[in-house]
Amino acid sequence: MPRVCENLMDRQHSWDRAAVESIARALKDQPGGLMPILRRIQDELGWVPRDSVPLIAEILNLSRAEVHGVVSFYHDFRHEPPGRNVVKVCRAESCQAMGAVALADHIKRRLKCDFGATSRDGAFTLEAVYCIGNCACSPAVVVNGELAGRVTPERFDDLIAHLDGGANPATGGGR
Repeated sequence: MPRVCENLMDRQHSWDRAAVESIARALKDQPGGLMPILRRIQDELGWVPRDSVPLIAEILNLSRAEVHGVVSFYHDFRHEPPGRNVVKVCRAESCQAMGAVALADHIKRRLKCDFGATSRDGAFTLEAVYCIGNCACSPAVVVNGELAGRVTPERFDDLIAHLDGGANPATGGGR
């Protein structure tokens, strides 16, 4: 569950019940429909709201525990809305051997956010992943779904400079 960095804040998160219901009803008859439903919800809403579990369970004729078990088992499912930009940093061995530890430290300082959290201004969510599959170009990151390899701190700054909340500190921007 992403947490907000710097003064954890209680936030009420609304979610689109009609969208969740539409997705669940459209995919409910697929064999093993729960995973495609959860994936589509995450893709369209950016997260799988905890409060949607009973609705999904009802539509699929499953127990709430069964749906919750799947949602909580797979770490890729978010339970809170992500920031406006999502940064994933590979933490696997190949990337670590090529400088990902120092890169991760830079990214956490730059975004003012730790892994599994969203920056206070809501601009960035930072996620750790354990192998992006880009080992030949380590260290690797994914920014808003775009893979980047051989990332240095400077290259990372360039990757996010044009994003909301990511102005280059060298030019006086940033938050």
